[in-house]
Amino acid sequence: MKSFDTRVYNVADFLEWHRNNLLELSPDFQRRSVWSEKAKSFLIDTILTGKPIPKILITQSLRNARTVRVVVDGQQRLRAIIGFIDGDFKISRAHNKELAGYTFENLPEDQKREFLQYELGVDLLFDLPYEDILDIFARLNSYTVSLNKIEIINAKYLGYFKQYVFKYGYKYVEYFIQSNVLTKSQVTRMAEAELSADLFVALVDGVQSNKNVEKFYKEYEESLGELDEKAEQFDMIMSYIGEIYPPSELRNTNWSRVQLFYTLFTSIGHCLFGLRALEPITGDFIINNKIIGKIRVRLDEISSVFDEINSEKETSSRPPEYRRFVEKSQKATTDTGSRVDRTNFVVNEIIDAFI
Repeated sequence: MKSFDTRVYNVADFLEWHRNNLLELSPDFQRRSVWSEKAKSFLIDTILTGKPIPKILITQSLRNARTVRVVVDGQQRLRAIIGFIDGDFKISRAHNKELAGYTFENLPEDQKREFLQYELGVDLLFDLPYEDILDIFARLNSYTVSLNKIEIINAKYLGYFKQYVFKYGYKYVEYFIQSNVLTKSQVTRMAEAELSADLFVALVDGVQSNKNVEKFYKEYEESLGELDEKAEQFDMIMSYIGEIYPPSELRNTNWSRVQLFYTLFTSIGHCLFGLRALEPITGDFIINNKIIGKIRVRLDEISSVFDEINSEKETSSRPPEYRRFVEKSQKATTDTGSRVDRTNFVVNEIIDAFI
């Protein structure tokens, strides 16, 4: 038999209950408030931008002829919302450049009104005994899947690097999926954020192992640094890649393998901006839209050679540098050495096409 009902209340309702001591945020089975200001700011920006947040779970009881709402799940969200209204913290620039440093009191009147009218989905438990509420709370915390590395990192950090990683992962996720670099199933486990983070690291600090990525989440948690500039570079590189290979055409090449897409990105990036850890480009070579066709021809050739060496193995007559490229694309593919070798090879092949 159903023991709950679904309701919708707005922020103003919860605020009124709190002000009148009709909202219990810390029942015995709830954890203490442990959210950082970054986490609170991220939630507030979610509300201000009109995006949904998870449901609140409450029960209610009569006390001295007054209805008291007891929060079963969602107390940290509600504490953050009420704390923002009370001026306990400000919106972080990492989450909203336009409203950075604002408290609720600083918001324009129309945004204050919209914030207070924001609707929260609520599951209201019927009059249940304490042991049943404990059971429900335990069940809520049992339906979890073990987090992978990138999910753990993104749960831990909320600063500038994460925001750029998410923004650019979302921005190009359709390209990644349509080109078969990533699958929809992988994206449900934040593969687009993992790839975006990896590519940002290459732009910020050079081609290196993906084992170092958390360092950059930490380094750019409070500092914007050069991320704006690197984001512009990211866009330019993806623009060139899109010109060379529309997604429907990339998917038919070996460049759709995620380790080789990384190499394609860093190779174009090095030709445009010069990336650390790679061989410097000498001479007057400049990549531009006029030579897109020639670059495509050379990249198609590398992709074909990849298949040729894979199928012929010992009998292939290709030069050893091609064999080395294929080997570095199949073993220890995310190690710094393999990534550097692959990118240097592709960059040299692109440049050689114009000599």
